[in-house]
Amino acid sequence: MKECRYYQKLEGGAVECQLCPHHCHIADGKTGRCRSRRNDGGILLSEVYAKPCSLAIDPIEKKPLYHFHPGTQCLSLACTGCNFRCLNCQNHDISQALPTDVPYYDLSPEALVALCQKHHCPGIAYTYTEPLTYIEYITDCARLAHEAGLWNILVTAGYVCQQPLHDLLPYLDAANVDLKSFSDDIYMHVSGGHLQPVLDTIVAMRDAGVWLEITNLLIPGVNDDMDMIRQMCRWLRENHLAEAPLHFSRFFPRYQMQDIPPTPLHTLQEAKRIAEAEGIMHVYLGNV
Repeated sequence: MKECRYYQKLEGGAVECQLCPHHCHIADGKTGRCRSRRNDGGILLSEVYAKPCSLAIDPIEKKPLYHFHPGTQCLSLACTGCNFRCLNCQNHDISQALPTDVPYYDLSPEALVALCQKHHCPGIAYTYTEPLTYIEYITDCARLAHEAGLWNILVTAGYVCQQPLHDLLPYLDAANVDLKSFSDDIYMHVSGGHLQPVLDTIVAMRDAGVWLEITNLLIPGVNDDMDMIRQMCRWLRENHLAEAPLHFSRFFPRYQMQDIPPTPLHTLQEAKRIAEAEGIMHVYLGNV
């Protein structure tokens, strides 16, 4: 285990995690909302440091990244944990699990970079769960990857405080941010968080020169209101992100949303039409 970098000690042996906007107050022996950061005697520890539960070689388009070195592959990894509770999570078996409940690899940052080089992958993708919940591990990996001439790719929901994000940004080359809706109420109902911190993450990445692509999963009857989609696209354009590829992704029943049908194709096509009318230059449909 590794001591976390972003927390404050409180009275009575508790700590406040300062990694994400939840600011979890964690009693001794307990974990925060992400389940992977534990208070051990007043020291906040990452229980998943150098313990990825998933490793794979993926085409970069799977992230999805369509305009960042298309046709290449990346070494993808994930550790358990997520600071959201998305009702539709397709990776809930690892994102909503305790680290002790899932098998893992012992893989130091040095070993990860060596593995990437062994398989001739030009970059590493931190993905599948929420990589920002194990930010100490990805920061150490990303720094060594840059020293070795490898790319670093972040696939994230973007729910993080600004200081930890700014510490990581110098090592990021590309990111796909899952912008789940353009409604704070929907964010809270479906994922258990807020919209504004995600928008702040997107702007910070833009300002840092990270290549950005955005994914918006359209769930029937939940976040497929076309006026809201139009507002989202206008925000992207007004914030100088009209050239950032936007991926409208098709929903399929998952996890705690088994009673909702797949997204109709005409819904995706209408969202694409609206996005293009609002000036978004590169719009793609996913899971179709």
